Amino acid sequence: MKKGYLVLADGQVFQGFRFGGEAGALGELVFTTGMCGYVETLTDPSYAGQIVLQTYPLIGNYGVIPEDFEGACHVKGYVVRERCEHPSNFRSQGDLEGFLKERNIPGLYGVDTRQLTRVLRESGVMNAMICDEVPSDLGPLQAYAVTGVVEAVTCKQPAVFPAEGGPSRFRVALLDYGAKRNIVHELQARGCEVTVFPASTAAEELLAQKPDGIMLSNGPGDPAENVYQIEQIQALLGKVPLFGICLGHQLTALAAGGRTYKLKYGHRGVNQPVRDLGGPRTYITSQNHGYAVDASSVKRGRVSFVNANDGTCEGLDYPELRAFTVQFHPEARGGPHDTAFLFDRFVEWMKGGER
Repeated sequence: MKKGYLVLADGQVFQGFRFGGEAGALGELVFTTGMCGYVETLTDPSYAGQIVLQTYPLIGNYGVIPEDFEGACHVKGYVVRERCEHPSNFRSQGDLEGFLKERNIPGLYGVDTRQLTRVLRESGVMNAMICDEVPSDLGPLQAYAVTGVVEAVTCKQPAVFPAEGGPSRFRVALLDYGAKRNIVHELQARGCEVTVFPASTAAEELLAQKPDGIMLSNGPGDPAENVYQIEQIQALLGKVPLFGICLGHQLTALAAGGRTYKLKYGHRGVNQPVRDLGGPRTYITSQNHGYAVDASSVKRGRVSFVNANDGTCEGLDYPELRAFTVQFHPEARGGPHDTAFLFDRFVEWMKGGER
């Protein structure tokens, strides 16, 4: 057992033991509260630039299941209370140690994750590093910022995914800002042929494909940094039905003249309650984001969902722009499926649209 340290930007040090990759790590430390779904968490591109802390104590007990990967692994580091060295699951094709080591991603276990979570809840997310020795100069740590991550995680070339179960009913263009694979799967299951485009794709190029609908995916980082993408969404609004998830929700709000802001410690987990303002239901949702839309700043849309815990904006409808967006993940894997009906809503919108 090799000792390692998690050093916070405010100088606090937490001791643990190294596992996974031998490299050091520098990133924004965030916590996620899911009791399951660590495979999906590690392969969610929205965590790019971040060190992920699991609040649930035992991680790795059902191994690593490639079929459940949501994308490539872009986390900077991984912190857990207890790691399981000998997983037991008929679907497992490896263990957590091997997964991290293969990708040279440093992990730290034996850490007091409850105390560390309290620190983040009180102080907010902060930069941290995983290292073998505590540095004397915290300047580089304090100066770190998550930037350029959408360009780092997006696909390089367009890719086409056929509809499941027969000929496609609709053609959907999906802008990949760090898309989770299950967004594609949910659309395929509803008879959609999905073409995934890089985040740098121009609106003109997308519209030239004559899609029945456009999806804006989830992704990492500060939404306001993506100036080019916001400009392209402005050119897409009102042209064909548009559905945005997570970062796609935030970018659409910015394109519609709204503002976003950074949350103190974000929403990351599979148990976030969201209230539907159009009905009596409260849904349990999967979420992973550190920014939110300032609902009062969006003049061309109306709020459709709010977070039942803190009242933050969780969804916006833009009827005149033929668009709707949500902050949470209706395509959740390793989480609740309460809001998967939103994909059905998107299909209904495409039925009424022009090809």
